[in-house]
Amino acid sequence: MPKTIPKVDLCVASGLHKDLLLELPAHLEKAGVKGLIVPIEDFNEVPSGLKKQVEEHCVKLGLEHAFPKPFCSLEPSKDKPLISRFVLGLGVGRPKLDVFTAKRGSREVIEAAFVRRSAPCGSTWYVARKLIGVETRREILYDAIAKAHHSYPCTATMNVDPETKEPVLHIAGYIIRDEVEKALKEKWEII
Repeated sequence: MPKTIPKVDLCVASGLHKDLLLELPAHLEKAGVKGLIVPIEDFNEVPSGLKKQVEEHCVKLGLEHAFPKPFCSLEPSKDKPLISRFVLGLGVGRPKLDVFTAKRGSREVIEAAFVRRSAPCGSTWYVARKLIGVETRREILYDAIAKAHHSYPCTATMNVDPETKEPVLHIAGYIIRDEVEKALKEKWEII
């Protein structure tokens, strides 16, 4: 552990040794830090037992905390104002997009995609760019989203998570796919 922790409100801890992660809440609380985000991009780094222990320490110390699996699943919530401020203020967490479509003959295609909130790794920007010109028909759209997401260096693992029975990277892929679908339901049409 560092001898001094900078004056901050929130700590994002990733890639720490399990023993350090377990002791982190006490060090943060002593330093006046009010919250902890531990992204779970690989269950081997933060197995469920360790997550539970760190979570218990955070509760006991009064630290606001979140363990998003994957990091791009982090959303604001009323009971976590500090973490919500992080998500909303920095514009990172669960992706949010605006999509503009246009008719091209009998096809509807995406003309523009604007990122309102990005996945922390930045993949939302890449996927949004790759959606330009893509037909909105489900099978074509899903293929384009999956191809773009898998082409970007997502920080989530391809190892199968024992809790979800899915690779964490696939969960991240489902998240961006769901968010593109939500954006299409609220789309803007270019005439």
